[in-house]
Amino acid sequence: MKVGALLGALLMLLGITSASATIRIHDDPGGRIDRYLQRFAKLRHSGERIIVDGTCNSACTLLLGTIPRGRICVTERASLGFHAAWVFDGQGRQVESPAWTGVLWRNYPPSVRDWINRNGGLTPRMIFLRGNELMSMYPLCT
Repeated sequence: MKVGALLGALLMLLGITSASATIRIHDDPGGRIDRYLQRFAKLRHSGERIIVDGTCNSACTLLLGTIPRGRICVTERASLGFHAAWVFDGQGRQVESPAWTGVLWRNYPPSVRDWINRNGGLTPRMIFLRGNELMSMYPLCT
């Protein structure tokens, strides 16, 4: 009986510890969308809090639609960079990918989509969400 109670208490303690862990994102240039979706899906289920404390560009921005908003905060250094997705064609050149751009778009929350639309949309040119505009959507980390 005591062993069961101790085991239950230990599991509860471990759950609290893992749920209160924090991941800090800074200087993340992005990468393959499929890999970021997998990474952020694991983080979503972990209960970990995300602090954006620097650049989070391209596929890194997928965290906005994958991690619950209440577990994301930003610092004054946070900067989110958005652009259209691209792939390599048969000759090894970068070409826009409407399919992967659609994955990005569908993943973003409405407030972020509105901001992207007001700032030219997802194109090959990177646009940056930072400062007061970003802090109006996500809380400042305390």
